[in-house]
Amino acid sequence: MNKKKDNKIKMGGVIIVIAILVISSLIVSYALIIDEEEKDGDKGEVFKIDDRISPYKNQGIFIEILRIRNRGLLEKMMTQGTSWKNSPSYYYILNVDGSEGSSEGSLGTDGIYTDWDSFGQESMIDFFIPEEQEFSNVEIKIMEYKTSGFIRKTTTSVEKENIKVTYDYRTGRWNGKDDSFMDSDGYGHFVGEEYEVWFNIYQSDYDHDGIPYWTEVNVLKTDPAVDDSKEYQDPDNDCIPTAWEWRWGYDPFTWDDHRNLDPDVDGIENIEEYQMRKRLADPYQPDVYIEADGMEKKGLIDVPHIFYKESQQMVIERLCQHGINCYIDDGNWPDSPVNGGGEMMPFHVYLDDVMGKQMMKFYEHNFPDERKGIFRYLLAGFKYGGFITTCNYNMFDAMHIGNSIYDTLFIRKAYTPRTIRLVFASATLHELGHSFGLMPVTFPGNDIIGGERVRYPSMPEEEYEQYREQYYSIMNYKYTYDQNLFDFSDGSNGPPYDQNDWDYLYLPTFQLDSIVYEEPVDETFEDFEQTDEFDGILIQGWKEDKKLTEKYKESFSDLAYVKHTDCNISIYVKEDKENNDEYNIKVFAKPEVSATHALWSLVAEGRLESKNNIQIYSQMDLVNDVRSQL
Repeated sequence: MNKKKDNKIKMGGVIIVIAILVISSLIVSYALIIDEEEKDGDKGEVFKIDDRISPYKNQGIFIEILRIRNRGLLEKMMTQGTSWKNSPSYYYILNVDGSEGSSEGSLGTDGIYTDWDSFGQESMIDFFIPEEQEFSNVEIKIMEYKTSGFIRKTTTSVEKENIKVTYDYRTGRWNGKDDSFMDSDGYGHFVGEEYEVWFNIYQSDYDHDGIPYWTEVNVLKTDPAVDDSKEYQDPDNDCIPTAWEWRWGYDPFTWDDHRNLDPDVDGIENIEEYQMRKRLADPYQPDVYIEADGMEKKGLIDVPHIFYKESQQMVIERLCQHGINCYIDDGNWPDSPVNGGGEMMPFHVYLDDVMGKQMMKFYEHNFPDERKGIFRYLLAGFKYGGFITTCNYNMFDAMHIGNSIYDTLFIRKAYTPRTIRLVFASATLHELGHSFGLMPVTFPGNDIIGGERVRYPSMPEEEYEQYREQYYSIMNYKYTYDQNLFDFSDGSNGPPYDQNDWDYLYLPTFQLDSIVYEEPVDETFEDFEQTDEFDGILIQGWKEDKKLTEKYKESFSDLAYVKHTDCNISIYVKEDKENNDEYNIKVFAKPEVSATHALWSLVAEGRLESKNNIQIYSQMDLVNDVRSQL
């Protein structure tokens, strides 16, 4: 009996020991799981979302009005009379969640604009926001003063534009039918019927980098106390800091080929878009930058050799109507380089576009090196109506627009201040057309006029006359100074003697060796030859994948933000795929603008995943993934 009792005691002890071991094992396993989860949380796979919006700062919102441009001057310049001299008076009103601020009241007389364009007169109004508020409704109104009455004149304010967006304090982005990321006229850029507005919205932020706390801690996993807009805050070493990459939709932690990426195919690559960030550059909207210098007058009776403000606005507006942003430095940029726009060159009677290349001395010493490849250079000079020429290799990025008294009165037949400005703008748009690819060798109607030097000798007289009459374009010499026309052709007369010029523009032309003079002076346009014989893609370590190209060409064609035309797509795969932290897919686009000479541009990068699926970095996917866990 005692023996049995002893056995029971022993058995009970064993059971207790086993139970202790099992419980201990469970505890250790649970601890390991918790530890593993914490480690995974460090990797960003499992983490606790910090849904605070503004823990380090009192919440507020800042609305910057960067530029307002009245769009009405072009129409007035095309109409006889002096109405073009009467610039508008306007101001803006901001409304955030019912609270209102106005440049008229907040900024005094500086808040009332009396020029056609407020470029360089940036201003800002801030608003208090209740703590942890998630969204704000933002409204921007452009108000214009109107005067009525003959004897007792009265002045009233009339609303001309109304921009409404919703600002998200978690992401720092805004959306709405009037403006949103990657919309048709650009982020923070609104093109209305009467006014064009550039603006920016941001919130109070402890580290002043423009990336909200919520995004930093939950999406990017960056330090919300460190300013990620500084150039040294570049974790992927692609020469562009985290803040700019986040703003424009790039992965701050994966190396991007920003020196070649050009998603809008305007010839201004992302690294240059970053350099021009304070000059309203948008990597998804085609931009044209021009530096303009003038020339000293010959004497008291000479006309000014400058790029008239009104002429500038005519060019800016015509391009704006076709989705191209044009920015002109004629000395009105207060912090431009020392030898930036607005310099007055010594007087020269004649500048040649073929033989002596006298333009080169101005191009070399008065056109900053850091602007070459971004800006086109324009010199307003004395004689010879106008030309575009090459000063570096065979890149057509230098223009001379002359306006001597003789040319103005007898060639251009401009006799009033309005028409003088109009024909100067016409000559500028004509030469810009060449820098966009509209060359005589691409369409016989370009620069066509009497005489063998500027026409094709093989062209029959009847055919020549058809081009002269039907190609209703500023590129046709017959219409270059026609004071009823200030536009490229819309192709309404139909082929073969007319074309829609806008469909054949290729903005990067000013960077290419597109046309070369084989001899010091070519006798005719038929002697011009193409310089770039190779029109493919030169990239070592990558290979074209025709199957991927065929599979994705339709979807990726939307990634080339090219105005007016479709694009061919070619997808390249990296031959060495060992490094999974790098992109192994490059997407190239080439606008269908032939016979205008065009090359391939890098428009996107991504990763090739299983089953030949291509993954492109998406901020919204990351944000939505975090939000789905709230």
